[in-house]
This record gives sequence, C-alpha cells and structure tokens, in this order.
Amino acid sequence: MARSKKPVVGARKRPRQARSTQLVAAILQAAARVLVRDGAHRFTTARVAEAAGVSVGSLYQYFPNKEAILFGLQTEEWHQTMGELRRILRDSRMPPLQRLQVAIRTFFQSECDEAAFRSALEEAAPLYREAPESRAHAEEGRELMETFMKELLPSAASRDRAFAADFVGTLMSSVGKAISSQGRSRLEVDKFADAVGKMLCSFLKSCQGYARTSKGGDARG
Repeated sequence: MARSKKPVVGARKRPRQARSTQLVAAILQAAARVLVRDGAHRFTTARVAEAAGVSVGSLYQYFPNKEAILFGLQTEEWHQTMGELRRILRDSRMPPLQRLQVAIRTFFQSECDEAAFRSALEEAAPLYREAPESRAHAEEGRELMETFMKELLPSAASRDRAFAADFVGTLMSSVGKAISSQGRSRLEVDKFADAVGKMLCSFLKSCQGYARTSKGGDARG
C-alpha cells in the first residue's frame, strides 16, 4: 500500500517588510476567527481571505493551502505556550518541583482561557499532524521536558528520564485538553492543576535518581 502524501504546511515565503508582516498577521487573525466560527471541516482559504479583507491571490503568496494556514495558527500557539513553559521550567530561583507545579497551573489556565480556539485547532490537527514541521514541534516539547528531568533526576538512567518526561508531558497535555472542553471555572481549573501537580511531584520523588539533596531538589509544600 502506498504511503499517504504528507501535507505541505510550510509558508511559501516569509514576510520581510512591515506591510507584508501586517498582512500575514491579519490573515492569521482572520483564520483564527473563521476556525472558531466554522470549525475545521468548513475552513477554507476563500473564507479566510474574505474575513481578512484580502484577495485569495494575496493569501496564496504566503500560504499554499489551508493546511499551511492552520499550521501557522498552531505554530503561533505552540511558540507562545512553549516560551512560557520554558521560562518557568528554567527559572532557577525556584526549586524544580515548584517550577513544575507553576508550569502545570499556567498551562491549564492557558488551555481554558482559549478553550474554543484550542478545541477547534485540535479538531484541525489531523490536517497537518503528519507534516515533518509538526513532528519537529512535538520533539521540541519532549526536549524541553527531558532537559528539565536531567536537573531533577541527575543520576537516573537516560531511559528512565525519558519515560518520566514523556509521562509528565502526556498527563499535562491530556488533562489540560480534557478540562478545557468542560467549561470549568478558574477555581476548578486551579484545583485540577494543584492536584495533578502534587501527583506528579509524588511520582518524581519516587523515581530512582531523584536529587533530594541537591540545591532546590525538593518542592516546598
């Protein structure tokens, strides 16, 4: 059986001037509105162009297809989320487990603050998920968590750190997506975050190689 063709999601060209940068930003902003309003199945380049107030030809200068636009939205969301998580997990002023608890709460809040958009984007994910660029994003997330585990589990085997990183990342993502679709209050979201944080901290403390005596190794509270 022939392999399915991977979607083309790369931009045709990068905006280099202020005017073209503004045009791409307007297209992506319009795309987000169309995606939330119409859903992934009715998302088209024509609707995005109309919402952005530009011609389809202008849109195609930068995005070859709807998959590329959707991936552009995913990339913006990913960079924002990853940037915030990276900032928290690398903040050496806090003990590592405290950083993890803050990261979980921040991630859950962001998932729920933009629940409609993120839910629509998740619905659209199969359209670009198999693209190499999308896989690179997932790898970036794994690398961030594995780097964090090297600090938290310095004497653990690499396979054990990799498992811990995958377990923590998977649980955060799964629970975050679940509660964002349930319309919960901010208080409820924070309670979920705190419970998940305590559970993961307990799991990590039980891992072989956990740095109990290293500087900031233990969570406070």
